[in-house]
Amino acid sequence: MPGARRFGIVDVAVREVVWLWRDKVALLLVVGIPLIAFAILAATFSNAVIRDLRVDVVDQDRSRTSETFVQAISSAPGVNVARRSSDLNGAMHAVRSGEAIAAVYIPENLERDITGGRRPQVVIFFNKQFFTPGNVASSSLQAAVSAAVADLQAGPHSAAFTPGPLIVEQYVLTNPALNYAQFLLRAILPTVLHIVIAISAGYAVGSEFGSRNMQEWLATAGDSMLIALVGKLAPYFGIFLVMMAVGLGVIHGIFEIPFRGDPVLVAAAACLLIIAYLSLGALLQLLVRNLAFGLSLAGIICSPAFGFVGVGFPVLAMNIFARAWGAILPLRWYVQILFDQAARGVPASDSAEPFMMLGGLAAIYFSLAWLRLRAIGHDPLPKPAQVPEQSGPDRIGIVRAFTDECGRIIRDQSAFSLIVLAPVIYGVFYPQPYLGQLIKDIPIAVVDDDSSDVSRTIIQAVNADEAVQVALRATTLAEAQAALARRQVFGILSIPAGTEREILKGDQARLPAYVDSAYFLLYNRTLQGIQEGVGAVGADLAARSARPDGSLYRAALAQSSPVEILNQPLFNPTGGYGSYIVPAAFLLILQQTLLMGSATLGGVVYEQGGRGARRRRGTVSAVIGQSLAHLLLALPGFALFLIVLPRVYGFSASDNVLDLIVLAIPFILSVSLFGQFVGSWFKRRETAVLLFIAISLPIFFLVGVAWPLEAIPPILRTASFILPSTFGIDGLVRVNQMGATLTDVSKDWMRLWVLTGVYAILAIASARITAGWRVSDAR
Repeated sequence: MPGARRFGIVDVAVREVVWLWRDKVALLLVVGIPLIAFAILAATFSNAVIRDLRVDVVDQDRSRTSETFVQAISSAPGVNVARRSSDLNGAMHAVRSGEAIAAVYIPENLERDITGGRRPQVVIFFNKQFFTPGNVASSSLQAAVSAAVADLQAGPHSAAFTPGPLIVEQYVLTNPALNYAQFLLRAILPTVLHIVIAISAGYAVGSEFGSRNMQEWLATAGDSMLIALVGKLAPYFGIFLVMMAVGLGVIHGIFEIPFRGDPVLVAAAACLLIIAYLSLGALLQLLVRNLAFGLSLAGIICSPAFGFVGVGFPVLAMNIFARAWGAILPLRWYVQILFDQAARGVPASDSAEPFMMLGGLAAIYFSLAWLRLRAIGHDPLPKPAQVPEQSGPDRIGIVRAFTDECGRIIRDQSAFSLIVLAPVIYGVFYPQPYLGQLIKDIPIAVVDDDSSDVSRTIIQAVNADEAVQVALRATTLAEAQAALARRQVFGILSIPAGTEREILKGDQARLPAYVDSAYFLLYNRTLQGIQEGVGAVGADLAARSARPDGSLYRAALAQSSPVEILNQPLFNPTGGYGSYIVPAAFLLILQQTLLMGSATLGGVVYEQGGRGARRRRGTVSAVIGQSLAHLLLALPGFALFLIVLPRVYGFSASDNVLDLIVLAIPFILSVSLFGQFVGSWFKRRETAVLLFIAISLPIFFLVGVAWPLEAIPPILRTASFILPSTFGIDGLVRVNQMGATLTDVSKDWMRLWVLTGVYAILAIASARITAGWRVSDAR
């Protein structure tokens, strides 16, 4: 009949688009949050090469030679001499307080000892707890001091024969400029987007159990569960495909990073990633049939996913659980395809396995969501009875507000899971990828074209280093490069023909080392293992088999290098990746869960009591009582993160618990009040999770632990001052992991109290303002 209504995917999709346009929170979630996150991250990494890191120099010699060292450090592009402390104690205070990331100690009598051939030591102390800034400062200082040493007139020379030195020539593959934007931004943008994808799908499906009508949804699809699911997710697929293109445009357009691989394969992988996480978000909602709880589950699965994909810490160094969990995350396989194609430019056939895994996961999650929808589609969920907020006097005391808020948190599943349960779950789950701490036995290939005693000794020494293992003895460089493309090895050491002959002639023998820099931690560790193995052989040849503790050995070393350069990592001496990332991430988790929980309660109160309940919630005594309730319930999670778990996992932790508590109180209170402020604008409990869960990763890079403050644009750095994490993470990490005192972090402590006061005023004012407004249903 001409007037008969048609049912199909288009009808369901149109219904979804109309709702999306009307629901301003949903529109902000799918369009605004990704664009805001992309803009913040692009601005954060706009200085792709790190420069001008602040360092301290302690010159105990004050001679012409020591001044040469200071000038060499000052002219190094990566660092800036910000302080000239008189002693090492002053330099350590500068590093602990954040005034410097590293310090160089030039000993007394440096010039005299060089002239006498006594090989004095110049020590570089660098903050290894702030991993990336510390490593960059260490490398820059090492290069600067080495250049100064090379220009020195060495001590007395011996007329005896000296073998030629072994020189490792570095050939950096994939990312020769060591561009951090190319490394980090390429992985972080899809990581942020995959969280938004899963949350958006969960919100779209979960809202059918609450504010929308599930039976209407299915009726629009003609009671076809497949059409209903496809039609609902189709608009989001289109939107996020555009967002994925925007992310690639940021990387390859704005940052002008070359794309080396197959664009069709990457586009197909992006489609599968979107389908997989749309399906996963929908599946979680269909399983629990509770919007707030389903969103929390999606957050628990997606938020820590970056650690399991192997970009920061490689998969080969993870434990069995982390590898298994990462294998069921579609992001893990998409990032591998993206790096192999866009960054490394390997043949498409080498990406077949991750592509099949990604496709399989997308098919599995979609099939499970469809089957679950078929199972519950005609089984309507009864509307939960709303527990109205008890009306009472407009003003309540602090004690009454405290007890009411504690009871409200305990009764409300979403608030309780965010404030109390989430820290426990994350405390166990989040550190798993990093518990291996150090990367060991990285497979490398060796191409030995010399086949001499020296080359065999080099291979044995490299293989004995804990960082690498010789997994392939290739006959040609092409064979080794093919293995590198297939991820069978991550570095290649070539020993050219005539290496032994050059050494015996007293000439330099150059050993090319080809190392893949797609993953920076793997690159640095692989290069370190090769250099240490070759360096040990070179030192032994220079000493001509003299005892390592003998005078002949020391004299030989003094002749080849008149100054010994020592790199001394501070606060994280083993260089454990988990020791660096987990303590800071724990504090960000504490902020985000408490922030979302506190803001969620604002929506809960409005749902149950309307504007009257919101007005009562915004009085001075109520705000104080609610903040104290949040403090009480958040302190166990704080103790778990900063006191218990660091000792369980073997991370460094301070024994001065009082200092931690004194610093934690304004941190927790400022987060609570921040949440009360933003929650006063929300009408629904789920809004806080929708808007805040995807911004954790951009916030983390604004703190200065993972990305140096000197590389963050001043405007963005100033904007980050509104976040308690900016000062809380910096101060608490310095106290707990670096042994700083409250005096060292007094600026962080005072700024947290300022934020506490500001957000208290804003929470009171906004509650009064919004209680008199008619709040849109979209909130």
